[in-house]
Amino acid sequence: MPTRFIVEDEAHAEQCSEHATLAEAVARLKELAGLPWNEQPNVAPCTSWRTCGRRYEIVQYETSSHPWKELRRAAALEISAQGVVWDTEFADEND
Repeated sequence: MPTRFIVEDEAHAEQCSEHATLAEAVARLKELAGLPWNEQPNVAPCTSWRTCGRRYEIVQYETSSHPWKELRRAAALEISAQGVVWDTEFADEND
């Protein structure tokens, strides 16, 4: 079954990147975690961006039909002025 992994900002309903594997999606999140919260691509797109942040999820889709079927959605990473917080499912990979 062909699948794709999308990194999505759940708070702003914004797809950020698409990947062939979960490992690639996590690697992208590691890159984002290393960038400042108040600069692109982490700065929130809303007018209240100074008090907002990004809530990144990884969404797995089955891609053999159109539209794609969502298989799994997992909270992964939050980035804001308060800092970077990994969800427990991904925290071990980022110690």
